[in-house]
Amino acid sequence: MSQSPPKIVVLDGYTLNPGDLSWAALEAIGSCTFHEHTPGDQIEARSRDAEILLTNKTPLAAGVLQKCPKLRYIGVLATGYNVVDTKAAREKGVPVTNIPGYGSDSVAQHTMALLLELARGVGQHSESVRAGEWSNQIHFCYWKTPQWELTGKTIGIVGRGAIGEALARLAEAFGMKVRFITRQGGETEKMEIFAQADVLSLHCPLTPETENLINAESLGWMKKGAFLLNTSRGPLLDEAAVAEALKSGILAGAAVDVLRSEPPAPDNPLLSAPNCLITPHLAWATKEARQRLMNIAVNNIKSYLAGSPENVVNP
Repeated sequence: MSQSPPKIVVLDGYTLNPGDLSWAALEAIGSCTFHEHTPGDQIEARSRDAEILLTNKTPLAAGVLQKCPKLRYIGVLATGYNVVDTKAAREKGVPVTNIPGYGSDSVAQHTMALLLELARGVGQHSESVRAGEWSNQIHFCYWKTPQWELTGKTIGIVGRGAIGEALARLAEAFGMKVRFITRQGGETEKMEIFAQADVLSLHCPLTPETENLINAESLGWMKKGAFLLNTSRGPLLDEAAVAEALKSGILAGAAVDVLRSEPPAPDNPLLSAPNCLITPHLAWATKEARQRLMNIAVNNIKSYLAGSPENVVNP
């Protein structure tokens, strides 16, 4: 790295900092160029002169990296780092770092909010009251959806990382029984927990083994009338199979914060599926979590510049 302040380029900083955080700690490290979003046809031009390149969802393929002669470091502003060709970066001698653990509580709390909405329909009923439905009732109360108590229900949590553990604590506080599904468990155990779970919540990484984890076959293992939650990665679901399971009643409801393609195409089958809640990939986005992400990103760069890189995903 040169002795002069490094040139830092942020390719897509808007989602991390739409204006309510400060970039000052990053600007104190080097000369910064910030882009809210980088279209595909501008990635190469904006990356070419960077020494330190930061990305969230902007892809950095091998072809782009080969045309960045000054590049010394890539920081992914997220936990998942599949947007970077880490092998090509390693061959170029460029470490790639990620941001682990910054949003565990925020994601777990959003997951619980989705579950509570499926169980009680708070938002739906509030809207119905504002639409005049309560004013026109002859009875003192009404409900438009089955009302579902969490106490005593079983939640199957796929993945026992920080988010899965955080969700387990919340679920237990509501009186739920928690069962974890991990990579160490066999197929028989997985099928057993799928069959027992009143709620199945996904908190595992996307790998070739977990892609389409929820498909027509595995949906057939589930207890009829269960809820499915996904705040992890969109491709964990075969979305057409989940939509069909909602239509047929195999699933009583589903709630997702992630989709296979984001933003979704208008014909995504989950957009028209019954009793399917969809939020726009915001489970991670509390101000507190984003500030932690910013702090870790800055510390990752400082550690690299000091010769002791942390959170490297392509050693």
